[in-house]
Amino acid sequence: MRWTDIKDSIKDFWNEFRKVKSGIVGIVFLGIFLFILFFKRFIVPFPQVNNKWRDITFWQDLPSSAAPEWTNLFTSKKRAVSESIGEYALTEKAAGTVKILEYVFEYDYKAGVAPSDLIFHAEGTGKPTVILTIERPDGLTLDLFRKQMEMNSSQEIRVAIDKSSQSAAYNFGRKYDSVEGIPLQTVKTTDVIFSKAQIGMFRAPSALNGVYKVKATLMLQKADERVDKVYLNVAGRVFGILGTDNSKRDIWSGVLAGVKWALLIGLLTAVISVSIGVIYGVMSAYLGGWKDSLMQRIFEIFISVPLLPVLIVMSAVFKPSIWVIILIMSTFYWVGPVKTVRSMGLQIKEETYIEASRALGASNARIIFKHMVPLLIPYAFASMALYVPGAIVVEATISLLGLGDATIVTWGQILQSALSGGAVLSGMWWWVVPPGLAIALMGMTFAFVGFAMDKILNPKLKTR
Repeated sequence: MRWTDIKDSIKDFWNEFRKVKSGIVGIVFLGIFLFILFFKRFIVPFPQVNNKWRDITFWQDLPSSAAPEWTNLFTSKKRAVSESIGEYALTEKAAGTVKILEYVFEYDYKAGVAPSDLIFHAEGTGKPTVILTIERPDGLTLDLFRKQMEMNSSQEIRVAIDKSSQSAAYNFGRKYDSVEGIPLQTVKTTDVIFSKAQIGMFRAPSALNGVYKVKATLMLQKADERVDKVYLNVAGRVFGILGTDNSKRDIWSGVLAGVKWALLIGLLTAVISVSIGVIYGVMSAYLGGWKDSLMQRIFEIFISVPLLPVLIVMSAVFKPSIWVIILIMSTFYWVGPVKTVRSMGLQIKEETYIEASRALGASNARIIFKHMVPLLIPYAFASMALYVPGAIVVEATISLLGLGDATIVTWGQILQSALSGGAVLSGMWWWVVPPGLAIALMGMTFAFVGFAMDKILNPKLKTR
């Protein structure tokens, strides 16, 4: 076939395809998914998400169970947004052999709901003592904690609000409010820090807006001790485009990371299974006789086996792996196109050029793969597109049951985490809806493309 003929065929196909509106919708969504796949590093806030998804320490500075930032648009009581403050005023002092460094950060608090945490970061050596103090807009000062760090080499200093900070906030608030019936364990430290010093600040805190000065004092005992790369992280109550889960992971990054695996699972399963099914159906039709009967009995055995229970058993017996899941799905998915392909093959078998090829001594393999299979390629492509959604849903189901590949980030894995983390009961819809919607959109994309291709290419069978 000449290149001009190929171009004309593609042009004719596109002219027919664009008349099917659902197919155009599918192409648009497919383009979006491919854009995400190829430009993920530029649009994902945390490009390391695939390797760090289950690394708790990587996400520790993010707020836990935070709603998306845009939800602030729909509430009158704004929640604090997460931010990192790298600008500070530095003062150096000396007290004998002790070197004192004072880092003062300014945090402009404008929200109605206080941040969830304040985290001081630095890198250093030795055994520096860290003291964190907050000066409120009303002039009151609150000493949060005093800790001595020990580092053998250059290591990160990370100091966050802890139980000692909770006690400090409790003692601060009891100067202005009654603590009767309020156990120390129930006090939210940041709510006290960022609320007005008045009666009711424990039970119904009223936000004290303004500029807070967070002073981190580091006391260095030896001359060779050092501190650098200093910044303050404020963990808000809202974060990013899709919020965070109860492990502080960014859901937006997780959903985007799942695009790659959804496409891989769907396309690879569809290509393998449809290719096997088309070849098997053509061979069954061409060989005929007892060979055809035997192949159909084998087909009936495979089609009678329920896929999902088999996947559950295999995933429970063997170590869950995405490649094992794809292999098992392909092992049973190939039966789908066999009946249709066989009926098409029986028609092609009776064509004159097939008889001529046989009379000229062409082998069975040559006739099947040279003359019959190429005629079924259009049908195969349409079938592949329709098989993708099913493969994605099956993998999500397996992952939802806790039997998926735990080493990768898939939409099913995110839903499983949401299920085990009680997202529905906690009202954390942003943890459930996005991955579920992504599965639906990916399935709809290939379904629309498949339906459009099927409408154009099938049931018409092109013959020579």
